[in-house]
Amino acid sequence: MKIKKAIIPAAGLGTRVLPASKSMPKEMLPIVDKPAIQYIVEEAVKAGITDILIITNRGKGIIEDHFDHSIELENMLKKRGNTDMLKTLDEVANLANIYYLRQKVTRGLGDAVLRAKEFVGDEPFAVLYGDDVIIGEIPAIGELCDAYLRYGKSVVGIKEVTDDLIVKYSSLKVEALDGMHYAVSDMIEKPSLETKFSNYSILGRCVLDSEIFEILEKTPLGVGGELQLTDAMRELAVKYGMIGVDFSGTRYDMGNKFGILKANIEVGLTHPETADQLKKYIKELAQTL
Repeated sequence: MKIKKAIIPAAGLGTRVLPASKSMPKEMLPIVDKPAIQYIVEEAVKAGITDILIITNRGKGIIEDHFDHSIELENMLKKRGNTDMLKTLDEVANLANIYYLRQKVTRGLGDAVLRAKEFVGDEPFAVLYGDDVIIGEIPAIGELCDAYLRYGKSVVGIKEVTDDLIVKYSSLKVEALDGMHYAVSDMIEKPSLETKFSNYSILGRCVLDSEIFEILEKTPLGVGGELQLTDAMRELAVKYGMIGVDFSGTRYDMGNKFGILKANIEVGLTHPETADQLKKYIKELAQTL
């Protein structure tokens, strides 16, 4: 069954990037000239997803404004004859059918996903974490959707990470299948180095069967007193097995200060309006370091 629906949890408080995120949602922090969440929505659209539910909370109405029309701005651009930017803004406002739902109490990623139960129904669906921008020639979530169609099992996007990160993320029990695909039979959220299965962790993307909602409804609160999506996905992995996809794009952690800097530098080096100037600047700066 082709994946047509996606959830983007964007209700986190952004504590790792304070004070910038005090009044500006971290999902709206720019990478050169586009907010992070636009890259995520565009990735979903390129993968053929048509309906997107963004889970927000108080103070994040600016996300809704971004994907809406701005009549005053558009009229100004029209008067100035700036047809290229006018076209760009129109495309942003019509990327997909985008819906919004508030997570009124921040209770973790699992709780955010559970709130999408009525939106999803009984279809398989994609989850694109609001913290994670993945940029590549092929949309990462598209690679996961292809794996779902091929294997008929829920899928997680995975990467091998260092020990200092594995204890902050999750650890998966994996077995190589072919190419970028792995069989996943168990997982643990925020393990110690003694309890980790491997250094493969879930990073920002998954495709799940709707059975996950029934599991989430009976999953007890986990690490940090939150409803952990990983705890519910573990039941799927142990019961049916899951597929891990070592996706081909580059992932940027937009909930991390260095991740934001890295994203802006690397994207800036490929952006047609900034590439030449930035390359020259970095070369000059490197001589002073």
